[in-house]
Amino acid sequence: MNRTRKLLIVEDDPGIQSQLRWCFEDYEVVQAENRAAAITELRRHEPAVVLQDLGLPPDDSGVEEGFATLKEIIQLAPYTKVVVVTGHGDQSNAVKAVGLGAYDFYQKPVDVDTLQLIVQRAYHIYDLEAENRRLNAHHDGTEMLNGIIAGSDAMTKVCRMVEKVAPTSVTTLLLGESGTGKELLARAIHSLSDRADKPFVAINCAAIPDTLLESELFGFEKGAFTGAVKTTPGKIEVANKGTLFLDEIGDMPLALQAKLLRFLQERVVERLGGRAEIAVDVRVVCATNKNLKDEMAAGRFREDLYYRISEITIDIPPVRERDGGRIVLARHLLAKFAKQQSKNIKGFSDDAQDAIDTYPWPGNVREMENRIKTSVIMAEGKLVTAEDLGIRADGEPRTLNLRVVRQEAETRAIRDALARTAGNISRAADLLGITRPTLYDLMEKYGLQQSPQ
Repeated sequence: MNRTRKLLIVEDDPGIQSQLRWCFEDYEVVQAENRAAAITELRRHEPAVVLQDLGLPPDDSGVEEGFATLKEIIQLAPYTKVVVVTGHGDQSNAVKAVGLGAYDFYQKPVDVDTLQLIVQRAYHIYDLEAENRRLNAHHDGTEMLNGIIAGSDAMTKVCRMVEKVAPTSVTTLLLGESGTGKELLARAIHSLSDRADKPFVAINCAAIPDTLLESELFGFEKGAFTGAVKTTPGKIEVANKGTLFLDEIGDMPLALQAKLLRFLQERVVERLGGRAEIAVDVRVVCATNKNLKDEMAAGRFREDLYYRISEITIDIPPVRERDGGRIVLARHLLAKFAKQQSKNIKGFSDDAQDAIDTYPWPGNVREMENRIKTSVIMAEGKLVTAEDLGIRADGEPRTLNLRVVRQEAETRAIRDALARTAGNISRAADLLGITRPTLYDLMEKYGLQQSPQ
């Protein structure tokens, strides 16, 4: 084993603390006896693996410390592997902990060999995942998922959610502004599922008049209304065994929402003018750019339908919030359109990159596609300029000097920590994950004053 590996042990029993320290003497063991101490040591040492007792005594407010500690560790360090230790026969809490995100569990009494094996395996999985993240982040920070460019942390998180959701059959709701790529993500969910070789049927609920939308979705029998000269299946039937994508579902009329809700509950449809119930096996993905909670409050969207379509909700960030991803996406689009137009364009000028990085992109990806396609056609040199794009930098471009960036980040973090702790140096150091002397040195280096307590 490697002595540089840090293992955080969260245990309030001194006897078991001593036993576990002996058990893992080849590791750099850090111990904590309660949630506050555990979070402090987690911030300070950033261990790859945490061994945590679920049976921590409740705090003064009666909160279950074990689960509260687990949730906070997973929130602060999502890649850290948490192995929970439970009492003998406490299977239900062990399963609950794994459901919350724990890597594995072990029941007392402690068997040294078994517990060592579990911890070794946790470190091995942590290393494999870290290497996978490093490889995925190679190639200019770009990740591809069925044509999706994920050059920012926010979009990478969305792609990871899509990968997890796709193999299931849960109804999924995609939320995002117009032009953020909701249909592209819906197609990614379909292509990564076991329904990939079956139909993907999309319908825009806002683009079809209310009077026609019902027949488009549910179909109609011959003679059901004037002009119904033959029986026609609806989009739901056509998507059988595949995926139905309901775009802009927030614009669906209330009367039709009730019928859609019945279909989602019963998984049967009745065509207009018909009486037979037709069973349909379809995976449903919905999308909207509206705030459905506001629509519910205004009485324009059914609350029961909202909870039926949002078994899993994926929030898609607008382009302006994809830090680090705008340039990556722009370069991908530039290469795509340059190839289409047979133009020998090598990249963006400095002023174009500044503009891309600071412009708010109100039209999101759709606007970026249009501007870059136009700029490729209009550009006269080998570099696309801000003038070619028709935009300019909105404010000062961000500095990329690491020394300046680090100083700004450290200064901001120290000020925030001091403000939250009312100038208490010890508590501020704990929040920052550093020692008191280090905090004093940084405050002196950046000329920061201790806030009044």
